[in-house]
Amino acid sequence: MAAHLQQCPVLTTAFGSPVEDNDNTRTVGKNGAVAADDTWLQEKMQRFNRERVPERVVHAKGYGAKGVFKVTQDVTKYTHAHFLNEIGKETPVLIRFSTVGGESGSADTARDPRGFAVKFYTEEGNWDMVGNNTPVFFIRDPLKFSDFIHTQKREPGSHLKPHWRRWDYWSLSPEALHQVMILYSDRGCPVSGRFMNGYSSHTMSMVNHDGERVWVKWHFKTDQGIRNLPEDEANRIAGGNPDFSAHDLQRAIQEGDFPSWTVSIQVMPEKDADSYKWHPFDLTKVWPHSDYPLIEVGKLTLNENPSNYFAEIEQAAFEPSNLVPGLGISPDKVLQNRLNSYKDAHYYRIGVNYHQIPVNRPRGCPYSMGTAGTYARDGTMRTDGNGENAPDYEPNSFGGPVAMNK
Repeated sequence: MAAHLQQCPVLTTAFGSPVEDNDNTRTVGKNGAVAADDTWLQEKMQRFNRERVPERVVHAKGYGAKGVFKVTQDVTKYTHAHFLNEIGKETPVLIRFSTVGGESGSADTARDPRGFAVKFYTEEGNWDMVGNNTPVFFIRDPLKFSDFIHTQKREPGSHLKPHWRRWDYWSLSPEALHQVMILYSDRGCPVSGRFMNGYSSHTMSMVNHDGERVWVKWHFKTDQGIRNLPEDEANRIAGGNPDFSAHDLQRAIQEGDFPSWTVSIQVMPEKDADSYKWHPFDLTKVWPHSDYPLIEVGKLTLNENPSNYFAEIEQAAFEPSNLVPGLGISPDKVLQNRLNSYKDAHYYRIGVNYHQIPVNRPRGCPYSMGTAGTYARDGTMRTDGNGENAPDYEPNSFGGPVAMNK
């Protein structure tokens, strides 16, 4: 039982008033109408009516765990990111696995790409690696994203999910072929998150202390080996346990069988991008390892289940725009669109102050501890001191935080 419940043995309202009766609604007489002043009944029902936040439009079905990332190789010639500057250095992480098209109650064994999102709580702020279990995707222009996702969702008229819709779209979108071939291969139905790889998919970048930039792709190779389900088995499991994959991960961690991934990068010198044999920032293509071999960076291990799913997984907000010094983006158009659309989705789904939710807060960050490093104020559900009486503008004459270039 949670410690705070043990410290408060008497049931109370949300504001601490003792509850006299939690079994019987107050009525006017023994068999009379419900009393209008039964505020405890009203509080319980009003809270119940508001328990759900909007589910994610994509990646609604998800599960995850906490763990640690440990640097195993020296990559300082590529990046000056602090969390990568020393072999043996450890950084706390949170990971969320997900399907793409299904609702939050759908089966997690479905034939579908899997989201592979990792939040690194570095000393310079949070870095979010928001990837998938495939190195490519169906589109290379963000204008097509909403149209494509509609084909994975329910038909407006019947509210059913006829598969002809996706095939109609794919037949008219040849750039999707690479991802379609992966999806309908033997790797289309992973057993669970611990038996699949993760990829940035997008081309990202790194910058070192000398200001030299390289293009990189991130790879998270499962140390458990790749394991997938035959489609008939995946469908059978879905009918009996739609949370099969989530249960597999949770049980493994509970039993001390901590899953891990070897984290590597492919590195392309900046000048190579101008003359490479195909567009290096095209999300529908890979870089052959024969051209740019994997370079090991570290090891990611999951060793702790969330103590509360809603608080630590449902409210976890991943976004590609969460970067730290030494790590950057690329001219990939789909990536550049995601920099804005993910943040906008979080504002809609969990509110403008979602950065204050504990799972999303930076840890040990010298630039943005609470409101110390930002002039953002007010907004729905502001839960800290709101900057107290400090100025909410920059520049100012009171010693407030300034940009790094100042």
